[in-house]
Amino acid sequence: MYKYRKIADNLYWVGSNDRRLMLFENLYPVPNGVSYNCYLSVGEVNILFDTVHVSAADNLICNLQSLLPDGRLDYVIVNHMEPDHSGTLSLLLHEYPNVKIICNEKTLTIINRFFKLKNQAVLVNDGEQMTIGGKTYVFVTAPMVHWPEVMVTYNATDKYLFSADAFGTFGALGGSIFADELNFETDILPEARRYYCNIVGKYGAQVTALLQKASELDIKLLLPLHGPVWRRDIPLFVNKYVNWACYKAEENTAVIFYASIYGNTETAAEILSTRLAEKGVGNVKLYDVSVTDPSYLLAEAFRAKTLVFAAPTHNAGLFRNMETFLTEISSHNLQNRSIAFIGNGTWGPLSQKIMPTILAKNKNFNLIGEPLIIESAVKAADLKKIDALAAAIAADLTSRPDVEIKAGEVDPSAMFKLSYGLFVLTSQANGKDNGCIINTCTQITDNPKRISIAVNKANLTCEQIQKTGVFNVSVFSEKAVFDQFKHFGFQSGRNTDKFADMLDCPRSANGLYYITENCNAFISGKVIDSKDYGTHILFIADVVESKTISGDASTTYQYYFENIKPKPVPKSEPRKGYICKICGYFHEGDLPEDFICPLCKHGVEDFEPAEM
Repeated sequence: MYKYRKIADNLYWVGSNDRRLMLFENLYPVPNGVSYNCYLSVGEVNILFDTVHVSAADNLICNLQSLLPDGRLDYVIVNHMEPDHSGTLSLLLHEYPNVKIICNEKTLTIINRFFKLKNQAVLVNDGEQMTIGGKTYVFVTAPMVHWPEVMVTYNATDKYLFSADAFGTFGALGGSIFADELNFETDILPEARRYYCNIVGKYGAQVTALLQKASELDIKLLLPLHGPVWRRDIPLFVNKYVNWACYKAEENTAVIFYASIYGNTETAAEILSTRLAEKGVGNVKLYDVSVTDPSYLLAEAFRAKTLVFAAPTHNAGLFRNMETFLTEISSHNLQNRSIAFIGNGTWGPLSQKIMPTILAKNKNFNLIGEPLIIESAVKAADLKKIDALAAAIAADLTSRPDVEIKAGEVDPSAMFKLSYGLFVLTSQANGKDNGCIINTCTQITDNPKRISIAVNKANLTCEQIQKTGVFNVSVFSEKAVFDQFKHFGFQSGRNTDKFADMLDCPRSANGLYYITENCNAFISGKVIDSKDYGTHILFIADVVESKTISGDASTTYQYYFENIKPKPVPKSEPRKGYICKICGYFHEGDLPEDFICPLCKHGVEDFEPAEM
């Protein structure tokens, strides 16, 4: 019986799930199994994107027979030849002998190492375009993400990216194959991080190169070979990849990895973790490297900024499990971390000397203090050393060496700690509808209900409200997508009709549009007062209508920056300039005092030095 799910018009997930697999690649534990994704596009031309592991062959053939009743499969696009994605390719050629194989030259070489093709191969080069069945496909090579032959396929017509092993996740899929049907923080992120770090973590430069290519694409569907399909919140996941690829820590905290034979080194680690918590370091984690699989430990090392390694001397060397873990970190090329060491030994403590040598090749590892030595068990004199190490770690985690703010001066970044929301402000004047993005909408009284909004005077919306005295505020939910911010915030209503293609957008009682897509409420206001504050007009308004649209959480400024706004992908050749903290626009070279961001219209105060 078939087991597939429709993804979009004429596109189906025809993959399979393996919940019995214990070790992925016979190395990484997968307690929740793994999915083998492949996708079928049906229509004038039928195209299969990759295949599945040989253990899922029957399921794939059944799916294809159900969706291709005439038995016609025209093409298989091979993005990745690893057997978990190509294991049924030989069987597929037997079932569909007339099918053509689209691949690159490196892929063809590997195919012929597993089995021989006849004349079915259609070779493509990096960046090559091909029109198949009225749709344009672009083939982009992604070497070492994570085999040398890997490529990704972009359907430029429908804006779908078939991303091979990039953006994959451990874990089998249930009926919920879309990421937005799952909880990102609990169901996706931990296993996505562990997948990335262990499978492609070593190849940060190659992943960055792929991200640079992908950043130029408009992606509506992100279709990896493992894990859920992304149709919403794509920047949320891509931003994680940007950080991981440049080895930037996700969280400003410490993780302590320890090995202990009789519990004495563990005691030192426990005391250190307590001291760190007392000094305000949140979410400190401890891991026994003899108990936890290295794949989980490596993911934690990618997550945290500061790593502490505590281990005893064993057989005149380093305790074996700690040596294994440190070798994993070194071989996966982890960079940009603060590190500290605690060694233990009874007659010849050597572990604190050996541990740093294993990590000597890792770039930008900043040693905090001198390695601390415990002789057998923690004693009163050792507590002072542990306290000093905790103080040094806490100071390193809270320091901002790039910013020096003197007493009485204003730190601009402090303003971004305010709990702003994000809203679409809509207006109309002289028959023209318009809207813009604002981040200030506040209730100021409850009876009568009144709100205040602040609007940039350069915006057409501001002029229209000044003329008519009415407006609507639509409250973005966390389901908002970056395209909505670009549409309403990165173009001017003076030269574009922002509502031209929004035919299903409703109007409130005041005759103005309000936004329902990815918004949780709207509020209609009638201006009763206003004041000019230089760059902005502050409007005070009575609430004349309001409605809750959904129960979704509202988008905050912080959520927008962390999860919605795409992060700039580091360039291979750094360019010095300034980046807009609001919209991400990069200005190369010096920044004039009167410079205005061409996208979001913010001034120099919202730019910061950057290299791209």
